[in-house]
Amino acid sequence: MSLVTEKPAAEQPLFNVPNQLTSLRLILSIVLFVLIGQGYYQTSLVLFIIAASTDWLDGYWARKYGQVTSLGRILDPFVDKIIICGTFIYLVAIPESEVRAWMATVIVGRELLVTALRSYLEGEGADFSANMAGKLKMLLQCIAAGVVLYALSVAGERPAWLQWTVSVSVWAAVLLTLYSGVAYIQKAIQLLRASR
Repeated sequence: MSLVTEKPAAEQPLFNVPNQLTSLRLILSIVLFVLIGQGYYQTSLVLFIIAASTDWLDGYWARKYGQVTSLGRILDPFVDKIIICGTFIYLVAIPESEVRAWMATVIVGRELLVTALRSYLEGEGADFSANMAGKLKMLLQCIAAGVVLYALSVAGERPAWLQWTVSVSVWAAVLLTLYSGVAYIQKAIQLLRASR
């Protein structure tokens, strides 16, 4: 039996440990974007790995120690989107990255659409939680961004295997982003029809 009792979100301190961790990830993302823009790809890769891989930590801490807050429920997915969308937007400016403007547009557009649908439907009382395609999409986007940053950090001509890995990872991330976006649209349509 756990000795930790979960307080209601309203009773939680606003800037508790999970929210501090999320805020730290937001600061890391800003530093990451500056480093990508300045061409420090190796350092950018390290920061990206830290920012992306610690995504689970704030949520885990909040649930384990009963520190879930309304701010955290808003801030955590917002920071996730800033890290992923911002990284892809910055990579568009680097021709060698193989990330094109339309790819970043697909990624950002999907995030905006799903966020809008979730906000509306959950406001109506519907369950619009993340599905497996959405979670896998996030994983592939992180892998693709990490692989591209690694490839950019390699001096000289890229080996054929690395070039191939960059292409496959970027295309896989974009295609799964499209697929998960369509899946969420279908789910939203079903929920809207059911509520009539």
